[in-house]
Amino acid sequence: MNPTGYRETPLQVAGLVCAWEAALPPGADPYLQRVVPDGCMDLIWSQEGIMVAGPDTGPAPALLRPGDAMVAVRFGPGAAPPVLGVPADAVRDVRPPLRELWGAEADRLAEAVAAARTARERGAVLVAAVAARAAAAGPADPLVPAVVRGLAHGSVRAVSDELGVGERQLRRRSLAAFGYGPKTLQRVLRFQRALRLARTGGPLADVAYAAGYADQAHLAHEVRDLGGEPIRALL
Repeated sequence: MNPTGYRETPLQVAGLVCAWEAALPPGADPYLQRVVPDGCMDLIWSQEGIMVAGPDTGPAPALLRPGDAMVAVRFGPGAAPPVLGVPADAVRDVRPPLRELWGAEADRLAEAVAAARTARERGAVLVAAVAARAAAAGPADPLVPAVVRGLAHGSVRAVSDELGVGERQLRRRSLAAFGYGPKTLQRVLRFQRALRLARTGGPLADVAYAAGYADQAHLAHEVRDLGGEPIRALL
């Protein structure tokens, strides 16, 4: 049973992966959630306002206290910067208030979300506002889809050659779009691929091979580095 009442709802909105909500009932014990890198960025509303969850390079603790409730939208890799108005590396490993980026508009949005009666309605208000701003902001860097696809199985040099951009330019554009250089992005995407495969219950040696690691020891080292604990504990 999920102690936080966490629930995701997939979205059919360009650039957005899902909406999610989480709540901890009054009287419950505080709950510490380990958030691990996934290449995504979130906008999270709580009673304190809206914050930006930038791209993480390692495990980040998130404490829920009794009575806390939040709703959020999650951007796919590379989709958030045009909407937020800043490059992704400007918010890497930090959780700034959205008002630092949007000013009074962020406060008005937080008030509109708070005025909704249910978590589902609050999520709908947040999604609608983000989708409208995304439509007005324009597209993400056109290299984003090709970089994500290429790094799934190819080297940084191979991706650079395939796209016809130098490695320095690829790194600069990757930092702006994803918050990571291409090598770090590749590690994060491979780590998430390994978690998805491991959830099916297969042997970790097979997971390591299918995800693209050299061997199971390589998988274990990377999971500890990015997730902060062994893969079975994360699962």
